[in-house]
Amino acid sequence: MTSLYSLGLGVGTLNSREQWLEVFYSAPLLNPAAATAKAIADLLEYKGGNQTITILPAQAALIAKALNDAGDTAQAAVADALSHSNQPLVVTLLETDAAPTSVPEAYLKLHLLSHRQVKPHQTNLTGIFGALPNVAWTNQGAIDLEELPTRQLQARARGELLTVECVDKFPKMTNYVVPKGVRIAHTARVRLGAYLGEGTTIMHEGFVNFNAGTEGPAMIEGRISAGVFVGAGSDLGGGSSTMGTLSGGGNIIIAIGKESLIGANAGVGIPLGDRCKVESGLYITAGTKVAVLDDAGKEVQTVKARDLAGQSDLVFRRNSVSGRVEAVTNKSALQLNEALHKN
Repeated sequence: MTSLYSLGLGVGTLNSREQWLEVFYSAPLLNPAAATAKAIADLLEYKGGNQTITILPAQAALIAKALNDAGDTAQAAVADALSHSNQPLVVTLLETDAAPTSVPEAYLKLHLLSHRQVKPHQTNLTGIFGALPNVAWTNQGAIDLEELPTRQLQARARGELLTVECVDKFPKMTNYVVPKGVRIAHTARVRLGAYLGEGTTIMHEGFVNFNAGTEGPAMIEGRISAGVFVGAGSDLGGGSSTMGTLSGGGNIIIAIGKESLIGANAGVGIPLGDRCKVESGLYITAGTKVAVLDDAGKEVQTVKARDLAGQSDLVFRRNSVSGRVEAVTNKSALQLNEALHKN
């Protein structure tokens, strides 16, 4: 028995063709204890590799006993709860952090992110779009798109309304996990696979994609695109945005450092260091020409914004007379409202 990268006991939804649509892991494990991994692996005759095993409730009961015997009462409690399920059950064992090739594998990795067990870019999500199907997320759970018209007709015939909340590959995070110490004003705007550090507030217009998030605390009234990680104490103003690798950023990983401020309706397409500010309404891309000024306001040089990527203590602003984009030294650090972020 080799060590495991990750392990999850889950319950999910299958379509009529016995294909997984989604999986819920209440307590996913990163690098599970050897005794836990061995207890499950021996019972399921696991031979190694990354594997998804569909189990019956009776098998979940046996897993619960084996885990109790191994001293893992927390996972035993999960298995015991699953042993009473009338929904499809699954055990996902990942020996390595390879790219996900199935829905259960992809969901396990998304759960690891939202459970704060890994941070964005710390788990391999290569090809996840191909591994996940588009699903109708409804008030009756996940439904296969091909089966949706029949389900809608059946609901109407019973005098019910089947509400389709969205059609997407990724569900909203709060249907799977609500991390400790966060506020989310509009839960549909945070996808499963988001990492929200404690003390994070997501206001109504804020958005956080999968494999992205905040170190925490943070005030988010703008958009955190896939792949973007925001440092502790930072603020994304209303309508602001960050350019992720899925939206034209190429292979550049965009990050916002600590105690930084992206003003309302502003945006960034380069990584920012700590204590940086971007003036409201100003969008900085890698090719934006920036005049770098000294403390006396004299131009030192003009560079492309990419040449300033990752540098701390900068303020990006647009000269209201000439219209040029300028960078000056930030002389005041951002301070978030402490009372606001005591969740």
